[in-house]
Amino acid sequence: MRLKKHLSSFYNVSEETLEEYISHWSEYSVSRKSVITECGRTERYLYFVKEGIQKSYFLNERKQHVMFFAYAPSFSGIVESFLTQTPSKYYLETITDSTFLRIPYAKHSQLIEKHRELETLFRIITEQFLTGIIERHHQLMAFNTEIRFKKFVKRSPHLINMVSQKDIASYLRIDPTNFSKLINTIKI
Repeated sequence: MRLKKHLSSFYNVSEETLEEYISHWSEYSVSRKSVITECGRTERYLYFVKEGIQKSYFLNERKQHVMFFAYAPSFSGIVESFLTQTPSKYYLETITDSTFLRIPYAKHSQLIEKHRELETLFRIITEQFLTGIIERHHQLMAFNTEIRFKKFVKRSPHLINMVSQKDIASYLRIDPTNFSKLINTIKI
């Protein structure tokens, strides 16, 4: 199972505990361009992407500002809303038809309290997530548009043909016109 393999890649949890935890995840499918989590709503589930691509974004003056893309095999959802059980400041929307496994907050929280090794697992996952956010912040602050684009293509080349140029430009904080020029001049 991909979820089990993904979780085990972060930290080794006993087979029995991992099986108990995984048994509470259920499959959930959503069609493309569906809003899963709305701004102002509390994220009730942690998602694991089996198939599909999603984006999280916020709106400013009715313009989308893409913060993250999620795709298999990875977690998805509005993480800070899920962890704190407070209203989300962002949206989570499917770009393509998507299939997930998901676990409700109450069950996740109950199992983390019950099993110290699950708490350790999710501390490590949270640390890696934070490290990724810091790296992304560094790239946005320190690198020019060309370097940000090249790093994105190196890290996620498959998204170039699966996600709109407008969304990628927003994610990279590049003007869409400049993004068009970049994509036509840089060898992918």
